[in-house]
Amino acid sequence: MASATLKKNYRCSQSLQQFYSGGPFVVSSDGSFIACACSESIKIVDSSNASTKFTIEAESGTITALALSPNDKLLFSAGHSRQIKVWDLDAFKCLRSWKGHDGPVMGMACHGSGGLLATSGADRKVLVWDVDGGFCTHYFKGHKGVVTSIMFHPDVNKSLLFSGSDDTTVRVWDLLAKKCVAVLEKHFSAVSSMAVSEDGWTLLSAGRDKVVNLWDLHDYRCKSTIPTYEVLEAVCIVYSGSQFASSLGAFLQQSGKKKSRSTEIYFITAGERGIVRIWTSEGAVCLYEQKSSDVTVSSAEDEDSTRGFTSAVTLPLDQGLLCVTADQQFLFYSPAEHLEEKWSLKLTKRLVGFNDEIVDMKFLDEEEQYLAVATNLEQVRVYDLSSMSCSYVLAGHTDTILCLDTSISSNGRRLILTGSKDNSVRLWESERRCCIGLGIGHMGAVGAVAFSKKCRDFFVSGSSDRTIKVWNFDGLPDDIEEPISLKAKAVVAAHDKDINSLAVAPNDSLVCSGSQDRTACVWRLPELVLVVKFTGHKRGIWCVEFSPVDQCVITASGDKTVKIWAIADGSCLKTFEGHTSSVLRASFLTRGTQFVSCGADGLVKLWTIKTNECISTYDQHEDKVWALAVGKKTEMLATGGSDAVINLWHDSTAAEKEEAFRKEEEGVLRGQELENALLDAEYTKAIQIALELRRPRKLFELFSELCRKREAGDHIDKALHALGKEEFLLLFEYIREWNTKPKLCHVAQSVLFRAFNILPPTEIIEIKGISELLEGLIPYSQRHFSRIDRLIRSTFLLDYTLLRMSVIEPTTQDDLKTKSLLHSEKNMEDNAEEDQKQVSEEQKPKASGKKRKSHKSGGHSRSHKKVKDSSTHANTAAVPLQA
Repeated sequence: MASATLKKNYRCSQSLQQFYSGGPFVVSSDGSFIACACSESIKIVDSSNASTKFTIEAESGTITALALSPNDKLLFSAGHSRQIKVWDLDAFKCLRSWKGHDGPVMGMACHGSGGLLATSGADRKVLVWDVDGGFCTHYFKGHKGVVTSIMFHPDVNKSLLFSGSDDTTVRVWDLLAKKCVAVLEKHFSAVSSMAVSEDGWTLLSAGRDKVVNLWDLHDYRCKSTIPTYEVLEAVCIVYSGSQFASSLGAFLQQSGKKKSRSTEIYFITAGERGIVRIWTSEGAVCLYEQKSSDVTVSSAEDEDSTRGFTSAVTLPLDQGLLCVTADQQFLFYSPAEHLEEKWSLKLTKRLVGFNDEIVDMKFLDEEEQYLAVATNLEQVRVYDLSSMSCSYVLAGHTDTILCLDTSISSNGRRLILTGSKDNSVRLWESERRCCIGLGIGHMGAVGAVAFSKKCRDFFVSGSSDRTIKVWNFDGLPDDIEEPISLKAKAVVAAHDKDINSLAVAPNDSLVCSGSQDRTACVWRLPELVLVVKFTGHKRGIWCVEFSPVDQCVITASGDKTVKIWAIADGSCLKTFEGHTSSVLRASFLTRGTQFVSCGADGLVKLWTIKTNECISTYDQHEDKVWALAVGKKTEMLATGGSDAVINLWHDSTAAEKEEAFRKEEEGVLRGQELENALLDAEYTKAIQIALELRRPRKLFELFSELCRKREAGDHIDKALHALGKEEFLLLFEYIREWNTKPKLCHVAQSVLFRAFNILPPTEIIEIKGISELLEGLIPYSQRHFSRIDRLIRSTFLLDYTLLRMSVIEPTTQDDLKTKSLLHSEKNMEDNAEEDQKQVSEEQKPKASGKKRKSHKSGGHSRSHKKVKDSSTHANTAAVPLQA
């Protein structure tokens, strides 16, 4: 058998996070996303796979109201801070905000035109706002209680606004007349929901007084009252032409019932019982009542039970019905396709908004398509990983489920085993979604269960009563309707404290148990005879597992270590340290050559056993990681913990190796293109390739070459014009580095100067991360300019020294010619002629007034004056040079 390739990295491919904490939510006009209140933030959730598209930090306290504009471009929100905010869903930024109510905003509705926003609050007011201007257009008072629900008339041509309150009334407001036109008083409890019929002339109001009232909007009288015998939270209209209406109409015709009249109204109700019912306005008849759902509340349950529906809406584009439960689940219903005897609803999708603390999880089969999850509930949730939706729920335990395991029986049935705080173990068949076996006998909470690996006809359970039991389920019939009571084959008092983990050997001959008493024990099956005891951990052991190939056991402990033990003599073979808190789970990978661990520090670590090396560490959880599942097909990982997040990890070793090879190959080709561009003097293309390949040295050489050419500025401008914003950001990073070195700063300043000439300041500011780069450029640029300024001032001293030296040592005619190279020859000749004329004019009056001197002395005097005058001329000529 070929040796397995070691894994080097895992990549988090999918994540199921909390996106709904209860309260308001709103569905987009095409049903593609749902905006949900999640504590003090707003989550934009993809309705197809429950992935969070974006999180808006509203900073308004707990979100109390949400609304969407008809085109889904704007989102309106309000919280306990009473701040009403308008969000742009394209840029995900707040456009404007204002305060208008004296208490929390409890309801919101946007007009069909998108220009008006209505809000209702705990201050008993109803306000209407101009969306663009943010000012109040209507101010309505009259309710005597908290206004909980509000809606515009769906027909934009009818200027009516409806509001329902805790004062048991519904008020109708005329927006044109700016007054209340009717007070509808027929309820005896708070009004929870309202809807308008398809023709626009009937208003339906549902309340917590267990009735639905139908109101005629012509004269605002109550047409009829329909008792529903449950506290209602939502009422929805069934529109003609929809899948609900056509399916229901076909069923009524098949059943021989009379055809519906044109005035007949079908509507849906949902409430505290957790069932969906469909009614007709004619005769107040219930056409359909759901038998049960996963959130159905029986009469025997407590009144404070967190079950039942809290809201329901009909989805746009005929996508069905969406019901929201009290435990933050989104249930999508549609009519069943095959109508045999009874019309029924089918659950098409379930999105779980909040999973609470995730205790344990396992993959359901080798295909890694389904994941069974035990949360802080008495139910098991089975997720379809392709859509990240909850496919079904297994309910039967009466207390929190602490552990689970999965297996495929000898006859091909997919089985789920659960242990609970109710001291029992249950065996489930996933295809029929029912409990087929019940094991009662433990005296404490069952904290560990494990299926047999080879025969698959028994399982083992461990409890806080410190005992291990072996249960046999071989021979269970396939058509079980009620769970069969299972019997224990063997029992042993195994440890001194609670048993946290159990594992069965691959050949079903041994079982290993880990306990809070800091020991792990290996027992021989089926008699449960002690084989070896592992002692060495300083804290309780949270997880044990047999190696798939070697005779050893891995243990994870609260002392922050993972140990591998030899079954033969009970010695510790290896100890792995690296976690900063308790290690809660550890599982073998890659045929026993590697393992993965997770702990209370929120870290997931990948280890290689041979080298004792931690290859990778992943920090995707914010709290303890209690659950770890490893797939059998691709060894995909699933992790979950106290942060209520489920992360799915895929082995990315091969993909990253292939990607690195592809990048290397592409880099070689691009490098050759760079060399070709240099040979062809295509500097613009060469600069782009150098930036793409991230070669700052080559880029500097290119700009240096351009700076040495004639019209260097034009060449640099041409190269910079072809760059985008991301390339400019990378270029500025390189310039910042060049600017710190005196040998490279001249080229850096030249490129920087041309870049600032090309890009206006407004575009430079828009480049993400540019401020930090500019802060790094400024101090070194100031230092370079100060150095240049000192050099220029030093040249003044040099000029002055040279000029003064010409006075001490007379300058000859040749020296003057050499020094005047900076001037044109024509100007020098003109200046010399003017000097000679000036000397002759000065000598004439002196010669007439004094005695005539000898020719020798007179010539010497004239020569001396001439030198003085030429010196003066040199001084005057040097001034413009210095300037």
